[in-house]
Amino acid sequence: MTLTLRRAGRRAAHSAPPARRHSRKVQGWLYAAPTAVIVGVLFLAPLALVVWMSLHRWPLLGPARFNAPENYTKIADNPLFVDAVLFTLKYTAITTVLLSSVALGLALLVQERRPGVGFFRTAFFLPGAVGFAAAALLFYGMLNNDFGPIDPILRDLGVIDEPVKWIGTPNMALFSTIVLVLWRFAGFNMLILLTGLQAIPVEVYEAARSDGANRLQIFTKITLPLLRPTLALMLILSVTGSLLAFDQFFIFTNGGPDNSTVSMVMVVYRDAFFRFDLGGAAALSVVLLVGLVGLNTLMMRRLR
Repeated sequence: MTLTLRRAGRRAAHSAPPARRHSRKVQGWLYAAPTAVIVGVLFLAPLALVVWMSLHRWPLLGPARFNAPENYTKIADNPLFVDAVLFTLKYTAITTVLLSSVALGLALLVQERRPGVGFFRTAFFLPGAVGFAAAALLFYGMLNNDFGPIDPILRDLGVIDEPVKWIGTPNMALFSTIVLVLWRFAGFNMLILLTGLQAIPVEVYEAARSDGANRLQIFTKITLPLLRPTLALMLILSVTGSLLAFDQFFIFTNGGPDNSTVSMVMVVYRDAFFRFDLGGAAALSVVLLVGLVGLNTLMMRRLR
């Protein structure tokens, strides 16, 4: 029946007068024009400019000079960028696994409607309403050894005997940053997964229970397979955000200690606004973009 209606609609569209078909095409272009203009001005034009800059020696002051492919060949000689790539991949792997696990656990916890579940959904999502820069400043203030309240509270409870260097060592700085990201984004990812969970028909669960399936079997055989599209979306958002991490490291740790928490985007920022090498920073941005697109494409194919 549906196929017949579609064929009838196509025949009606082809049998319409040429003037009407042209009017519909014009209407379609007019509807798409605002989005096309926004994409062109805010994405395509800056992207073209970055690629053009990456092919030139582009100082902050003075004329640009074509020097391709020097900006790309010197990337391998930048030890800070190589260390930043390794650190960012490590941070991305840890953050993605922990964030996905925590978000899925929270989503399963508040999946079913019961008294008080609305309060917990709101409480879990509430940190997502805080700006990331504000959240980084909040954690910096709480964990600061000079005036932060966390160390005195832990000392009064007898948990620690001396102040903890929350951002004073590479491992503790990474740990504190991951805790910040979990607090900030776990509720948002929970909401994404909760939407996918609620889209699973209840009849599927009821049929599985009637066949004698236990909770683990239901989770592994029904919930996870049917949740795959939502998990793919969440993983892509998590990986992309982690690879482009900047705010948490720039505000919270400032790349320290000893450049141990310098992300790839921070290297681009330093090359552009501290070394004033805009062409080199543009080349780093292009390499980062190509790697990010390639990784996301691979993830989408694996999760499809």
